[in-house]
Amino acid sequence: MSKQTPGRKTPGKKIPGPGRTPGPAAQATADKAAPAPAGTDAPVLELSRRRLLGTVGAAGAAGLVAGGAGGALAVTAARDDAPAPLTGIGSTEVAFREERAAHQAGITTPLQANGHLIAFDLAPGTDRKGAAALLRRWSRTAEELMAGRTPDADTGVALDAGPSSLTVTFGFGHSFFGRTGLQKKRPVQLDPLPDFSSDALDPDRSNGDLWIQIGADDALVAFHALRALQKDAAGQARLRWQMNGFNRTPGATARPMTTRNLMGQVDGTNNPRPSDPDFDARIFVGRDTDQEWMRRGSFAVVRRIRMLLDDWEKRSRREQERVIGRRKDNGAPLTGGSETTPMRLDETGADGLPVIPADAHARIAAPESNQGAAMLRRPFSFHDGFRDDGAPDAGLLFICWQADPLRAFTQIQRKLDRGDALSPFLRHEASGLYAVPPAAEPGDYVGRPLLEG
Repeated sequence: MSKQTPGRKTPGKKIPGPGRTPGPAAQATADKAAPAPAGTDAPVLELSRRRLLGTVGAAGAAGLVAGGAGGALAVTAARDDAPAPLTGIGSTEVAFREERAAHQAGITTPLQANGHLIAFDLAPGTDRKGAAALLRRWSRTAEELMAGRTPDADTGVALDAGPSSLTVTFGFGHSFFGRTGLQKKRPVQLDPLPDFSSDALDPDRSNGDLWIQIGADDALVAFHALRALQKDAAGQARLRWQMNGFNRTPGATARPMTTRNLMGQVDGTNNPRPSDPDFDARIFVGRDTDQEWMRRGSFAVVRRIRMLLDDWEKRSRREQERVIGRRKDNGAPLTGGSETTPMRLDETGADGLPVIPADAHARIAAPESNQGAAMLRRPFSFHDGFRDDGAPDAGLLFICWQADPLRAFTQIQRKLDRGDALSPFLRHEASGLYAVPPAAEPGDYVGRPLLEG
């Protein structure tokens, strides 16, 4: 659940409240020079009503018309290169703790434009008490930053920004439990994932004792959180790996729609929805767990999947659609309708073959093909430059959430591994599995029931 806040508070300075202004191109079109009044040489700047209201607000616009010299100063301040005020995107806050939702933010939160994934290993000599101190510090920093407040010893990177939908999510890897003497509290769902034939995993970019997911709609806000948490870890945890991702910026499309990946495909159509009656049972750990500290938590599978974009882009649009099983323009299944129209997997064409090919990615990954198994996909795209052969080092930071990875990710991935038409265009290069406990109680820190229970 997110809410609007007036933005980050800084001493002696007020951040303007929410409000949108047109972009520079639109402003340049809207604003034009009118003929100069008699006896003057300079043109008078004529502002469109839309820009006038967006720049100074309705009350300010009235004052500008009636305010004489004050109005002239306001027009001067509304030049084309003036920065826009804090908008709804920047001022949106996601609560670190919610009264009605027990899970951590960053699971059902709408996708943000920027993301960082980071894993740490506990430093030698850091025991359970040291790990608890670290989680206590991290939780305090995350809560401050998500509220748009500045923590102590701040770098100032995002000093003038609003919270920008920032979320920070914490998880524990399989190795964390051995390092802290908590093997008896390690959930069976955290057993290592099986090997898949498409895996080419780099162990240095996989797993880790502790995992953090950061998301925000502003790149500086996301980086600021990354640096603050990394600094908090000094002496007690060491960086293992870190990955950067992105998505489309909210408001960048003419209508709300499912995001696209770097292959140009609509990605995430079949996601479970919070309104589904069985959503919580699929995504969050239930009351029947033998590890009470994970009740209402979830399990995250993280995969760095490089896309062979040069090979993919050589295929015709029709070939690409048959590989996926959906239309590229709107995400609709090849059997017709819109993006949300159910696939008719038994429909055949004039040639007697399935309209959605037997090896199409959407068919193989569908819950109907996996005994109802489903996971909540919440990925980021990535681009880390170019490889030695000139191919883009780009693809998907795949993140999926489920109550039981064995019954969701593993079951679906095994089937994809056996005959998915998309597999030849993908390389799975890193992997991790993490237990993500529920949100902390007010005044508490994430993971306390595990570390102190």
